[in-house]
Amino acid sequence: MNTSLASAVELAEDVVAQCAEVSLEIDIAVMPPFVYLQAVGRALGHHNIALGAQDLWTAASGAYTGEISAQMIGDLGGSVVIVGHSERRTLLHESNELAGSKLATAIANGLTAVFCIGETWAQREEGQTEAVVSGQLRAGLQTMDAAVGETLPPAARLVIAYEPVWAIGTGRTATPANAQQVHASIRRELRSRYHPPFADSIRIIYGGSVTAANASELFAQPDIDGGLIGGASLKSADFAAICKAAGTRVP
Repeated sequence: MNTSLASAVELAEDVVAQCAEVSLEIDIAVMPPFVYLQAVGRALGHHNIALGAQDLWTAASGAYTGEISAQMIGDLGGSVVIVGHSERRTLLHESNELAGSKLATAIANGLTAVFCIGETWAQREEGQTEAVVSGQLRAGLQTMDAAVGETLPPAARLVIAYEPVWAIGTGRTATPANAQQVHASIRRELRSRYHPPFADSIRIIYGGSVTAANASELFAQPDIDGGLIGGASLKSADFAAICKAAGTRVP
């Protein structure tokens, strides 16, 4: 919940200018607040930067005051949506089941879903990281699989974001080795559920105080396929530097 209309448009224009070259090598998406989606979409124009939303509801329409549907996102030119972000899980008490239903809705409506999972500091201290993350992942995928049946979405439309709650906006970041350990466990979970080529094609990105200074080291890890960028995305130069760090990882 950041920016004004003018600053959102300016930020989008700056990102386009600074990421024009690297956007030909990697996938980049920006997810402004709902009320700025159309204006930011216009600022992005026809460049290789996707427009996305920060959340969605599970129904196409109806008495859901304050919510936004997958169809509305698509109508404004959006192709990506964040699902199950930790702030919605913790502040708004969204359950694993609701997050899974939102994931299924996004996939069924042709959006690329960035499905967020992650543990709190207390859970990490108790050694529950992999159990919590796997539980959230299984709940989401079970709901998605039930909705899509035998027809799996293209792997590119399912992005898993590991975002440890304790590292969001705190300045704390999981070490590259610790982040890789969790990402590897997520990959194992995916491989246990789907055939390996599909599982290996699903991108697992890291979110949690990613900065221009630590991005290269994080992205160098074998199972970290990119980043879900929070505070650093509010400064176009920092965001561009992170994107360029991701670009150097591309073979």
